[in-house]
Amino acid sequence: MTTAKQPSELKSHIGYQLRCISNAVSHSFAQKLAKHEVTVAEWVILREMYTNNESTSPGMIAEFTGLTRGAVSKLIDRLVRKKLVSRSEAKADRRFQQIKLLPIAKELIPKLATIADENDHHFFSVLSAVEQENLMEILIKLIETHKLKTNPIE
Repeated sequence: MTTAKQPSELKSHIGYQLRCISNAVSHSFAQKLAKHEVTVAEWVILREMYTNNESTSPGMIAEFTGLTRGAVSKLIDRLVRKKLVSRSEAKADRRFQQIKLLPIAKELIPKLATIADENDHHFFSVLSAVEQENLMEILIKLIETHKLKTNPIE
């Protein structure tokens, strides 16, 4: 007579443990960004625009964030309403839009980046520099191996 294999414990799963820390880090960051009336998803777009090109198109934003064009369009609408980016249509082709960081966003992004750095420090400073480096290498290896391209914004 064979005995049934017991199901693994919930907390024995790496994915469960990653989700626990991810939820805590993300929630803390979202709360800190909310004080500046910016969501994590908006932060991702602003930060990527700041790094990649302060003036770009919705299609390029979708490409470098991994978000759908529909999601990008809604986020751009919110950023325009918040006066963090401007949107203009090309005269020759009204289908083409140019999205540009406004000066207030250019001032805000370094402040938000500091918040991101402080949030990381709060959660990960218990690890040595070597442990942090190893963790980052492992996470990047998993991301590259599984070809994960979307930004974690939820």
